[in-house]
Amino acid sequence: MNLPIRGIMPPVSTIFKPDMTLDRRGMTLLIEHLIKQGVHGLFFMGTAGEFANMSMDLRKEVTRFAVEAVGKRVPVWIGTGANSTVEVEELSRYAENEGADGVIVINPSYYTLGETQLWEHFSRVARSVKLPIMLYNFPMLTGQDLTPEFVKRLATTYSNVVGIKDTVDRLAHMREMIHTVKSVRPDFSVFAGFDEYLADVLILGGDGAIPASSNFAPELTLGIWNAFHKKDMNELIQIQRKLAYIPYMYALDAPFVNVVKEAIRMRGLDISTQLLAPALPLPESKKAELRRILAQAGLMNNTSEPEYVPIF
Repeated sequence: MNLPIRGIMPPVSTIFKPDMTLDRRGMTLLIEHLIKQGVHGLFFMGTAGEFANMSMDLRKEVTRFAVEAVGKRVPVWIGTGANSTVEVEELSRYAENEGADGVIVINPSYYTLGETQLWEHFSRVARSVKLPIMLYNFPMLTGQDLTPEFVKRLATTYSNVVGIKDTVDRLAHMREMIHTVKSVRPDFSVFAGFDEYLADVLILGGDGAIPASSNFAPELTLGIWNAFHKKDMNELIQIQRKLAYIPYMYALDAPFVNVVKEAIRMRGLDISTQLLAPALPLPESKKAELRRILAQAGLMNNTSEPEYVPIF
């Protein structure tokens, strides 16, 4: 049986230079800050990491850099999802060879797959590496849900399928995932994908969260994690009320990767906010709204302050 994987794991933003090459200085700054804050792992090339707009070569470059920069201080998980099964296999093997601790695989999008095809896709990936594999369920973007029964079947067939990031805006789905899969694989880890469901998932017996907000406000989700394990419900409730403002940020633009990068800068980390096309910079009017939301969450001094507010 695998040891459970638990905690708060940021889906790390990928930082780019103006020429759209990887900004190693900016990435190092962000990685060091997150490790210092006490996160339990780092997930590179998730949704917030802009994996869907990257070339294969760039994804391999980020993989190499991430493993080297983290240096085994916390587990490194690499997102290897793609529409092509062959590409997922290649990226997963590459991550394994480079020394990653695990891979996270979202299901293919555009085509809606029959269950046989979806099963074959994940089966081939599971057989292609010995690394732990975490599934990534985000039906809002992929158009196809990974059901608890389907995940249970994968988890009981392949021992290296060890967990899931369940990015579903329905607590009942996560409850059913926890009860269905953990009943046969107690070591299987269920992570909330949406920030605001962390406390609920922990109460239900889940294992943590992989929330975009942990890029710019790790103290919120780490605070909930710590308060839960200290059984300090008053502290947990106070932090949850702050965290409840965060989802409004993600509705400011699409894709919301620009919002996350601007929030990182507003909170004091001097990173580039360059984005891979077709994502665009966040308009000034929306930056003002972002500052207002951050202030409501207690993360900035006021809604009109244009200066960055350091958090470290």
